Amino acid sequence: MAPKSIFATLLDEGIYHCSTSTFYRILNANEQVRERRNQRTHPEYHKPELLAERPNEVWTWDITDLRGPKKWNNYKLYLILDIFSRCVVGWAVYERESSVLAERLLKETCKKHGIRKEQLTIHADRGSSMRSKTVGQLYIELGVTKSHSRPYTSSDNPYSESQFKTMKYRPTYSNRFSCIQDARDFVRSFVHWYNHEHRHSGIGLMPPAAVHSGEAHELRRKRNEVLKGAYSATPGSL
Repeated sequence: MAPKSIFATLLDEGIYHCSTSTFYRILNANEQVRERRNQRTHPEYHKPELLAERPNEVWTWDITDLRGPKKWNNYKLYLILDIFSRCVVGWAVYERESSVLAERLLKETCKKHGIRKEQLTIHADRGSSMRSKTVGQLYIELGVTKSHSRPYTSSDNPYSESQFKTMKYRPTYSNRFSCIQDARDFVRSFVHWYNHEHRHSGIGLMPPAAVHSGEAHELRRKRNEVLKGAYSATPGSL
């Protein structure tokens, strides 16, 4: 019975011990003011901190749909991005989402880039493939640290989300692909453009591939030379 009910009942019986606020103070001092039923508890999720100081230190990956020729017929684009350079380091287009296919791409990409044990952190959202035992076991075998977004928080994986948006706003992006090979051809062309030609605002308007390979330092030097020359020719105009 609640303290207020006890207080009212005692008054009806002609008894007064103390005020309801005193009731609560005594109960609180004896740790009696709490939920008496067992309550379901949820784990506390912390916002992931993704910090990379060099290429191949932190990758992020995700899966997005590419519409096929018919309604409800979607191909799945698996894409891995390096968050330091924003370079696409691995991708594949399959007909379905599968943890086995995800494991294959991740394993091949790590091998391609010579990833050593305890070198890499891989971030992803909390999709079924991302949290599968198959992928989790691969991380253990490769010595990769895993990181996941908080539940229902797409902003915890902004790099992949932004990259997919850039892709789907390209003039060459098709609302529907006639077959899976067409989808693969488009992604292959897009990735080449994105890595080698796209000037990314998040990395000083450098091509991601140049940052990934270390060539960005030379590009930056050349840009400064051009600016110096322009300033010398027309002082005060820049």
